[in-house]
Amino acid sequence: MAVFTTVSQDTLSAWLVDYQVGELLHFEGITSGIENTNYFVTTTRGQYVLTIFEKLAPAEVEYYLHFMAYVSLHHLPCPTPQMNREGQLQGRLYNKPATLVSRLTGQSILSPKEAECAKMGALLAQLHLVGQHYPMIHLNPRGRSWWQLTAPQVMPFLNEAEKHCLTSQMEQLLSRSWSELPKGTIHADLFRDNVLFDHGSISGLIDFYFAGHEVLLFDLCVVINDWCMNTDATLNRQRYHTLLQAYHQVRALTQPEMVELPFMLKSAAMRFWLSRLFDKYLPRQGAMIHAHDPNWFYQMIENYQGNPALCPL
Repeated sequence: MAVFTTVSQDTLSAWLVDYQVGELLHFEGITSGIENTNYFVTTTRGQYVLTIFEKLAPAEVEYYLHFMAYVSLHHLPCPTPQMNREGQLQGRLYNKPATLVSRLTGQSILSPKEAECAKMGALLAQLHLVGQHYPMIHLNPRGRSWWQLTAPQVMPFLNEAEKHCLTSQMEQLLSRSWSELPKGTIHADLFRDNVLFDHGSISGLIDFYFAGHEVLLFDLCVVINDWCMNTDATLNRQRYHTLLQAYHQVRALTQPEMVELPFMLKSAAMRFWLSRLFDKYLPRQGAMIHAHDPNWFYQMIENYQGNPALCPL
């Protein structure tokens, strides 16, 4: 989440007339994240999150919003997109696609313990079981074809060690076949700051705007790489096994998934290393933006490379 488009009070008040949410009381920009413009919005009827989509086409936005509505319908904690008076989940604001979703209670836990990791693993498996039946198909926007387009763009900015790592790991990871792995619609960005806890339980999964049809194991490894890391970008085995076991009890991993898990952990790290490199060296202008250090995922890939044997369960 970030702020690229500055919203005025008068414009937002006029836009909210199309929604049955009452009158605007207060709004403020959200600085975390890097893709869309986001504001917290408080009205006389409740609290919401306004998102203005800076790069996405209306058809893509429609996919994400309907997936969120689908997840909510299956009683998983997810923001509910608000319909406007025309019965649409998205509108136009500053000539860009925009939506209003419910703001959930709770706070992110940035230093999760094993108990939080277990809850995350179990809920992620539930989300994957639901996502396997979502009828709309939209390929993972940060999938392997995107890696191949992005790597040449960031390569000139890297030192020799980083160039060698990127080249060798891309060659290895792209050679792995994902054809036998279970697929479905995944979140693809469930970092700790995209999960809310309230009174010890997960109260919300937020920021679905990288969702797509992909192998489920990739999503699990995105979560492991954020929830189960030590401060030196090495895997914390206790949290790793706790999260993995909790996931496996809800959706059992297949044998091909267990074989590919060490490679998929590196694949998930590669996806975010590339995106952070791109955002660092080829950024877009934004009024408020929070950039992330790409070196974290470079170190993670190097650590995985030095310790390739990971016991799945």
